[in-house]
Amino acid sequence: MATTRGFTGRPRATDLSSRIPPGQHLEKDFPVLSAGPTPRIRIADWTFTLKVGPRPVKRWSWTEFNALPITQITRDIHCVTTWTKLDTVWEGVLVDDILKAAGIEAPTPYVLAHSFDGYSTNVPMQDLAGKAMVALRFDGEPLDSDHGGPARLLVPHLYFWKSAKWLNGLQFTERDEAGFWELRGYHMYGDPWREQRYSGD
Repeated sequence: MATTRGFTGRPRATDLSSRIPPGQHLEKDFPVLSAGPTPRIRIADWTFTLKVGPRPVKRWSWTEFNALPITQITRDIHCVTTWTKLDTVWEGVLVDDILKAAGIEAPTPYVLAHSFDGYSTNVPMQDLAGKAMVALRFDGEPLDSDHGGPARLLVPHLYFWKSAKWLNGLQFTERDEAGFWELRGYHMYGDPWREQRYSGD
């Protein structure tokens, strides 16, 4: 298992302000926020599909997906509801490794993430390459349902609604298509450091 940016000791208090975006506050717990009821997805029923437009190009079962290279990363995360949690530890499959396993390069600049409950969110490919993963474990434990298990997208440098829970696929699209919250007035990109919470921000 590969590891990036592991723990380097407790951050000094003077360092924390530089890691908390404007309008955010530090959160010690991990609040649970969802657009709807929490689905309970059996491992036996879980699949992950990579699509180019409507065409599936690769599908994995849970066992097959977990056989892909697993990477551990430590990142700060930022929710649009104004909390920030520092030094969160995740394990999963990098989006780069998913594409490699499928034998393709990104065919378009745009991606829609899809979830088992019908949720979707748009993320530019440039924000997935080298930066994002499909997370399977949090803080050393399997990802529980409340936090998006068995698998969720993790795009830690954008507001956390972009890190779609209960993920079941990524779809390359020809244009930047709005997802669930983007259609309801959230920002199309969602950069915490620019406070891009809502359209027009």
